[in-house]
Amino acid sequence: MRTEKKATVRNGIAKMLASLLALVIQVGWIVLLAVRLNEYSTSISLLTSLLAFLLAACISGKRDNAAFKLSWIILIMAFPLLGLCLYLLFGRSGATRRMRRRFETIDGKLRPFQQQRPEPMQALEASDPQFAGQCRYIYQYGHYPLYCNTDVVFYAEAVDGLEAQLKDLAAAEQFIFLEYHAIQEGAAFARLRAVLADRVAHGVEVRMFYDEVGSVGFIDRGFIRRMEEIGVQCRVFNPVVPVLKPFMNNRDHRKITVIDGKIGYTGGYNLADEYFGITTPFGHWKDTGLRLTGDAVRSLTLMFLEMWNAMEDTDASYTRYLPDVTYQASQPGFVQPYADSPLDDEYMGENIYLNLIHSATRHLYIATPYLIISDEMTRALCLAAQRGVDVRILTPGIPDKKLVYRMTRSYYAGLVRRGVRIYEYTPGFPHEKQVLCDGVAATVGTINFDFRSLYHHFENGVLLYRCPAIQDIEADFRKTFLVSHEVTEQYQTGLNAMVRVTQCLFRLFGPLM
Repeated sequence: MRTEKKATVRNGIAKMLASLLALVIQVGWIVLLAVRLNEYSTSISLLTSLLAFLLAACISGKRDNAAFKLSWIILIMAFPLLGLCLYLLFGRSGATRRMRRRFETIDGKLRPFQQQRPEPMQALEASDPQFAGQCRYIYQYGHYPLYCNTDVVFYAEAVDGLEAQLKDLAAAEQFIFLEYHAIQEGAAFARLRAVLADRVAHGVEVRMFYDEVGSVGFIDRGFIRRMEEIGVQCRVFNPVVPVLKPFMNNRDHRKITVIDGKIGYTGGYNLADEYFGITTPFGHWKDTGLRLTGDAVRSLTLMFLEMWNAMEDTDASYTRYLPDVTYQASQPGFVQPYADSPLDDEYMGENIYLNLIHSATRHLYIATPYLIISDEMTRALCLAAQRGVDVRILTPGIPDKKLVYRMTRSYYAGLVRRGVRIYEYTPGFPHEKQVLCDGVAATVGTINFDFRSLYHHFENGVLLYRCPAIQDIEADFRKTFLVSHEVTEQYQTGLNAMVRVTQCLFRLFGPLM
């Protein structure tokens, strides 16, 4: 089904494999030591079982998602030694206490620049009090303001977003911020690199920030040196080290470009060739993005500054990157960029999705490359369909990860039996992450409908209300459904016993992936 294989590129996979091997050896040594101690002493074996039971009881009493808790409890009770080690490494929220403090320090410095102006919220409350509550939640618990004075352009294909992005970057005068989960030194990036080198030569400050795990298959650590040679400041988020480190499980999945604090881009696409159709390992790669111009760009700037300085706090002042822009938007509507962090107890991304699902009255369209969701999310989608909402979910026709694809399909039967319609994108792989509610509200960003995006990753998105771009999002959905295969009827009928058992196992440990 794939039209070609991924190209072999110079990358950091060797380093990553060495680090993973070191981690496996460390975990194996700990487990082996515990096993030997258990064999040596019955009392130690009893103590291990008691610790496993107490830990399971503590997990049960936590405020975490029920699916998370169940998966951990079963793993720990079935394999006490291995379960204890894995939970101490990946399951503890307190394991990131040092990083929490670092982010809290940076957020405290940025908070004065994130104040909500009263006019946008008052205007929205006057026209739609219910949706204003959604926006008020984002500000009160995420500190991301609602804006009016912003123009929005929606790109139905990533390549169109890239072309516009390159044009705007070439006109940058003060600074350029780039934050991406994955960067590849391929054909697309070569064009971007040329523009960045030119802007640096004209005195523009350029910063680039990327996630090491997201980029591991594309670039090596020499990438930073090559960027610095052309004057681009470059940092890596959460580098992988061959030492047990719980924070390693949290990755930067955001995609943000900011130009002079006036223009911002975000969406589902990374800076790699497959996102723009230059290579096609999974058929047609469908991705979308947004261009913001005006007041709302300020929030994207603050998101970048948070991540950049959380790794190394080097900015003595932020004001030069937060100019008071004189801009008059040509479009009506409300815009609210937001971000989600795994270091707090507020599941912003999931809650925004749930609020949109609960508020839908006519139709709700969702596009996601992965569908591994909680019982709460499943119930919300089913209830929306049962109350007469046309709920449609778009997933891949050609998967990039076969195991995750099987997990995604394991959710179909439970959804379609309650009236949800499922479409698989026949031409290839839809990587877009977006929700459209009743044709008046939408969100576009980086947040997949899976546990890793909703609970483990640093993510971002943009909530839109009554913006003209929402009509373009709806048109794109309807066009995409026409070239997709609806599999709703296929999953209405019962599955054989072996498939049901396999899907149950997938569902059981899906939250831990």
